Amino acid sequence: MSSECLGDFLRITLTAEYFDDKHLSLFVVDRAGTAWELDEAMAAQCGYTVTYTTCRNIQLRASALSCHSHLEKDVFTVTVQIKASHTPDMSNATYHLKSASCHYGLWSPREIKCENNYMEAEAEETSIWQIVFHQPEEKRALLVSNAWSAGYGLNASDSRVLLRVPYTAAQVQLVEVGVLLLAPQAARLCKTNQILSLQDQGINFSVLRSSVFYKYQWVILMVDTAVACPVGGVDYTNKTITWTVPKYIPPLSAGMTSLKDVLVEAGVDLHKLSAKEMASRKYVLLNELTTITMKIPIGAEGGYYKTSVSSGQLGIKYTINLFLEHQWEDNKWGLTKHTIIKEIETPFEQAEVVITNNLNLSAGLMNITVGTFLPDAELVNLTIEGVVVAVPEAVQHGYLIQRARYANGSKAYVLQVPLDAPSVKKEYMGEDMRAYTLNVTLTFITYPSSETFVVPVVALSAVKDAVLPSATGFCDGRNLHLIITRGNVDQNWLPFISDWHLTQEAAQKYNYILRDNGTHLAISVPFLSPHVSYEGFHTSAIKASFYLTLKDDITLAQRRDFSVSCLFSPSELIQCLPNGTVIITAIKLVGGEDLDTALLVLRDRQCKPSLVTERTATFKFNVNTCGTSRKFNSTTVTYENEVLYSRPGDDIPIYQLKFLCLYAVEQTADIPYESKKNPPPSIQPGSGCLALSLKLFKEKSYSEPYQESEYPVVKYLREALYFEVELLQPKDARLDLNLHDCWATNSQSQDSLPQWQILIHGCENNKDSYKTVFHEVSYSVRVKFPQHLKRFEVRMFTFVQGTSLLQEQLYFHCSVVICNTRQQPLDLFCPRRCNPGKHRFGECTNF
Repeated sequence: MSSECLGDFLRITLTAEYFDDKHLSLFVVDRAGTAWELDEAMAAQCGYTVTYTTCRNIQLRASALSCHSHLEKDVFTVTVQIKASHTPDMSNATYHLKSASCHYGLWSPREIKCENNYMEAEAEETSIWQIVFHQPEEKRALLVSNAWSAGYGLNASDSRVLLRVPYTAAQVQLVEVGVLLLAPQAARLCKTNQILSLQDQGINFSVLRSSVFYKYQWVILMVDTAVACPVGGVDYTNKTITWTVPKYIPPLSAGMTSLKDVLVEAGVDLHKLSAKEMASRKYVLLNELTTITMKIPIGAEGGYYKTSVSSGQLGIKYTINLFLEHQWEDNKWGLTKHTIIKEIETPFEQAEVVITNNLNLSAGLMNITVGTFLPDAELVNLTIEGVVVAVPEAVQHGYLIQRARYANGSKAYVLQVPLDAPSVKKEYMGEDMRAYTLNVTLTFITYPSSETFVVPVVALSAVKDAVLPSATGFCDGRNLHLIITRGNVDQNWLPFISDWHLTQEAAQKYNYILRDNGTHLAISVPFLSPHVSYEGFHTSAIKASFYLTLKDDITLAQRRDFSVSCLFSPSELIQCLPNGTVIITAIKLVGGEDLDTALLVLRDRQCKPSLVTERTATFKFNVNTCGTSRKFNSTTVTYENEVLYSRPGDDIPIYQLKFLCLYAVEQTADIPYESKKNPPPSIQPGSGCLALSLKLFKEKSYSEPYQESEYPVVKYLREALYFEVELLQPKDARLDLNLHDCWATNSQSQDSLPQWQILIHGCENNKDSYKTVFHEVSYSVRVKFPQHLKRFEVRMFTFVQGTSLLQEQLYFHCSVVICNTRQQPLDLFCPRRCNPGKHRFGECTNF
């Protein structure tokens, strides 16, 4: 703490370095040692003013006749006590005592002081009895004790009486005082010291008209204690503050008939300035006939800028604490000294915050400088990805915050953020560039007003460090494999096949294998797949290609293309079975997009494909059908056919795929024969290996059955159950599996009760609320003989006894009929009319 004597005032300064982070209470100590807490009301009543400087120091100004000051001869002493604590409840507080004394000069018969928070009127007296307030509508008299209770300050020394009035007192009036115009006649009146009465534009004054009564011997005397202080008169034009004070103020000049200027002085912070000092600061002081005017350039020495916030926007205001002393002589009081302390603050001016991003690539840091800011603004927290973080905790998020101070007292904040911090967003810009974006919001608070404002910081740095994904591809006998090694830009890129998003569910639908461990993305697709392109067909090889694209997960912009191409043997397209069955798959080549695979035929145009996809058509036929030709030599029999496609109305094929099947001939003999009527076929008993399975699958795709370890399977009512019945042995293309009866029981015994029929003679149960649904079985890599499988779908149910549900396990059973597709049946078991697909005719066996 430090102190300074300034005429009739004492100023005590508390430095921010010590008190900045503490909660304070100020007290004034009287001669008896009692400490009186200083709040706003007491300060205005007792002659104290508390202000803050641009450096956030606290200043306490005390009037010479303030409450609890000690007057002795020409010295007044003020003692203050400061209570400081780190917590708002002021616990564990420390106390600091400061006593200071100042000399005061000779008193004028009347003195008027205008402080920022109170007005003072002083005059000679002995003992105050009562005070009378003069208001337009009435006069009100108060005893000293009552006036004190009403917030007025009354003090008396051996020779002085003092009335101190807060600006907020009830009897204070706002009066407009005019500035006199200097008409020729008015000028002549002034030369004769006559008071002018012509008024122009008004300047507002806070005015209190009052009289103090006191006793002198046996006589009661009255003293005029009117006081008037300007609250207006300030104008801001052309970057200049203009402060005008009228010389003749009616409340103070009542009863006068003559007035003469004695002295006009001005300064800053109660320091009087000489004419030379004012000129060096470009101040202008004009002592004119009717007014005193000060002109101060905004930003001039002696004032300071402070931070201001308006509607959340950051701005600045220029503040200067001017001081004006006007002394005059008149025929009523003799000498009057009018002292005005005027804190002037310019209007709000919005300020822009400059943000500079200096990338330190070698250290991997973003160095972001925010500001400059005035000393009264302080960074308190950051908002990082929606989370508010106090400045001391920011280091835990990878943020290092430093304060840079400049010679003029201003400061800036430097944020050092690693490029790999989680809050720094990375985005691929193209080629080998990545954009690093930091988006953080800084929150500031101003002192002492405690206003807050925010500064959004968005910093972008382009760095040449992008690592793009790369790929390797290979093929085995039946599959194409593509392995993508991820870079540092594709964490959110999605795999697409053309416009089809490749997910795990989508891959399973086509029996693709998709694996992603974060560093590598691997996909395997079979040679005969809907998304494989066939680009070349030769007798020795087929060129098959698989294309994959990585796209942006938000914009779906195409980022990177990969492909794998391999040569496959044409034998992958054809199966020549020992029983004379041929399975041939025709493929659509690149460039033949208008070819409809469903319209492909064999030489016998009645032979159409049994399985069609967008890119393939599969035929299954016997070598003795569909126009197949044959050639013999000593060791082999060669069967030849071709797949053809012609445009409608044109017999010339535009697609022609020839294929051969060669069968070895061990011995050739000429056998005479004659046509005879064959006897009716009959069933002959025999022995052999017959294997059947009934499986429950997890999904409609029938790609993954439940394993034995997963039973019993828990299902909800009405949830779909996907069953598959398969003939495992023998692998004979002549056999056709058909469903006969299927039913459910609540025990393992197929004959136990209760029972519910699901299929009856291969058909759905018409009594079912939810009918059984049959699903077609097509040829695939897993399914070589579609006629050996039957699939159906049942809705989950439970047995009911009366009105109670039997919460027991369900067991499903099926009986099947196996038919010979090459012979006419002799009984009613074959064909099976309710199974999907073509109906088969031939031998049948009941199991």
